[in-house]
Amino acid sequence: MNNDLKQYIRDVPDFPKKGIIFKDITTLLKNPVALKLTLDILYDRVKDLKIDKVVGIEARGFIFGALLAEKLNAGFVPLRKPGKLPAEVFKQTYELEYGTDTIEIHKDAISKGDRVLLHDDLLATGGTAKAACDLIEKIGGKMVHALFIMELSFLNGREKLKDYKVDSLINYSSE
Repeated sequence: MNNDLKQYIRDVPDFPKKGIIFKDITTLLKNPVALKLTLDILYDRVKDLKIDKVVGIEARGFIFGALLAEKLNAGFVPLRKPGKLPAEVFKQTYELEYGTDTIEIHKDAISKGDRVLLHDDLLATGGTAKAACDLIEKIGGKMVHALFIMELSFLNGREKLKDYKVDSLINYSSE
């Protein structure tokens, strides 16, 4: 069933830079059957985990993250790039292939002991997801599960998340 979702993912060569094949979920999102199927599968993976907050990573993690939060009767927390959140934030800087990046979360977004589901559309190298897990724990959340639509397993992102339960619906073992 999960591999059926692959047919809705579009490959975009040389985006965002030459040599990269971007896995585009907008073709999945515009199809109501694929959208519902994806949400149903994601929900089935985590429905019994008693999640208090779903943290979605900017920007595509917001889409299913918010939908999952509603279905789980949980709050939704956006994790954003610097300067996008209006109240006080905690920041986490992490390494990229070339350089660094930073993500932010509101200081009051998660209460101590909240059971947290992290969601994003893609697990690649794991840098952003690991930084997100660090931020969640820094503000007192308990990381319960990291859930992705797609995983580029050839980039070994799970290695950075080895301390967490990680799940993905679609696995690409090569580019």
